[in-house]
Amino acid sequence: MSLLSTNNQALDQHTQSTPAESREPTKSASLTEQLIEAIVTGTYPAGTKVSEAGLAAAFGVSRGPLREAMMRVEALGLVERVPHVGARVVTLTHRQLAEIYAVREALEGMAARLACAHITDVEIDQLSEVLATHHAYIERVEGAAYFHQQGDFDFHYCIIKASHNQKLINLLCGELYHLLRMYRFQSPRAHSRPQQALQEHMQILAAIRERDAELAEMLMRRHIQRSRQLIEQRIAD
Repeated sequence: MSLLSTNNQALDQHTQSTPAESREPTKSASLTEQLIEAIVTGTYPAGTKVSEAGLAAAFGVSRGPLREAMMRVEALGLVERVPHVGARVVTLTHRQLAEIYAVREALEGMAARLACAHITDVEIDQLSEVLATHHAYIERVEGAAYFHQQGDFDFHYCIIKASHNQKLINLLCGELYHLLRMYRFQSPRAHSRPQQALQEHMQILAAIRERDAELAEMLMRRHIQRSRQLIEQRIAD
């Protein structure tokens, strides 16, 4: 019997012998990720009413894991409870977005500054690869949109992680992160500026590579400030 077969058989035996209740947290965590992606990408658009029964049927799960997942998604601010209505996907107003971007401007500027002191050479190489991927995508779609992905394929997420400040990571990669991803995915393309954003990202990376903390923070703050100004212009209009 091959080593792979032996490992698979052992894994099957472990799964069969593991009590169902101990597997619930894993199932709930996976379901949470699925719910987040469904909301962020617009499968469940802003304002959509969601029920535990309906979601349990849609995802083919029992109410227990679904209830836990819903609690986590609510904690992230993606779902809200409305009296006499029930749970529904959050709708972000322009004013709320402007406030979120104001917080980002300060905290991500700090993240860029800290990254200059703590980022590793490997992380710098990874950031370069991320921007190369983004550049190739923008070329392919002829500048129609930016390449928006989560986690390690998200430039801002990588900068935040490179700060190596756990408190800052928790603040920016929790509720704020998914609300911003939701806005990015569902906002009109006319309000994006892919080529300019890519150029600004490259300038931020160059400052971080040079370990110029003051410049990196200033460039990051200006970059986010420009996005906030677009939102504020929409409020004014």
